[in-house]
Amino acid sequence: MTDLFAPLQSLKQGDWFKLICGASFQHLPAVRSLTLAYTLAGADCIDVAADPAVIAAAQAGLLVAKSLAKDAQKRGFDYKGNSPFLMVSLNDGEDPHFRKAEFNPTECPADCSRPCERICPAQAIVFNSIKEDFSGVVSEKCYGCGRCIPICPYDIIYTNSYMSTPGAIAPLVMSTGVDAVEIHTKVGRLAEFEQLWQAISPWADQLKLLAISCPDGEGMTDYLRAIYDLIAPLKSALIWQTDGRSMSGDIGDGTTIAAVKLGQKVLAAKLPGYVQLAGGTNSYTVAKLKAMGLLNDFRLPILDFGLEDANPPSKIQNPKSKISGVAYGSYARVLLSPILEQLENKEVSNTNVKANLRLEEDDVLLWQAVELAHSLVSQIKSQQEH
Repeated sequence: MTDLFAPLQSLKQGDWFKLICGASFQHLPAVRSLTLAYTLAGADCIDVAADPAVIAAAQAGLLVAKSLAKDAQKRGFDYKGNSPFLMVSLNDGEDPHFRKAEFNPTECPADCSRPCERICPAQAIVFNSIKEDFSGVVSEKCYGCGRCIPICPYDIIYTNSYMSTPGAIAPLVMSTGVDAVEIHTKVGRLAEFEQLWQAISPWADQLKLLAISCPDGEGMTDYLRAIYDLIAPLKSALIWQTDGRSMSGDIGDGTTIAAVKLGQKVLAAKLPGYVQLAGGTNSYTVAKLKAMGLLNDFRLPILDFGLEDANPPSKIQNPKSKISGVAYGSYARVLLSPILEQLENKEVSNTNVKANLRLEEDDVLLWQAVELAHSLVSQIKSQQEH
């Protein structure tokens, strides 16, 4: 299996793992490190913001990972140098994934206990930071979860949303060499989706994968069918991403329930393509899917995905009735945050110019990060070992 098709094979097998760096997460060192660690741990896809600098940071992480393939194998990681798909996220309208928190720190009373700083999973809110000489929201670290807004006792935190410009999207996809595009949409935005799709469609044949991410809503399955009618025929693989409870996976085990329920709803619609969970996914997700019989059992032969068979033999499973993979965002990032924080606090000096240490330059932190990432990736990948 070539590295070009290895991620697609994972989709077919039902052990697809996607890392979501964040559609509005632009902290370049963290994107590079997350990409490196999760690639070495066996991820099939890295999803990043549609920002040339962010894409370049992820591509740098992918290159370093390839150079460390033999090292990873010696340490017991099943990474063979295959490149995961690099995906960018786009939106056809206002979406919580495409926003940033903001506030004026001069409006904060001196005696405020600063609950916003404590609750921020991205550590994007700082006060009197010596390193940054800054107070407020570090914009590139904020990925728009919004948890700081209701907890502010003075109600001074707000968000700024932004939309991708359709005319700028096609050149971006072409010039950066991304493999996949994910479109975030909502029920009732078919006209906006169509406008965005028209900007992408001249180059759609060059994509290896298209993902449609949609939260639940009244008439959702009819909306997804309308989207499929609009984009068909499609040469690339197609994923329906069920966005259960956005950016909440690190809150607690229960957040995964919404993603699983939405996954079941989309599976029942029998749409062409694969179904992949997101939104609230965490260390509990795979166990929940296994308990519910929603993952492929690798002890049984699999019916070819291209064959239509309403009544497959009982000893053959049809992957169309199963979840094909899981995407992890906030949980996957928070899992590695202690390592990334240690790395950020280390500096190297070269010709009197200080710079942040890169993950591969600290052997101990690198393999600690990969081990942590692998503890999550292996949950879905380990099914193959049955």
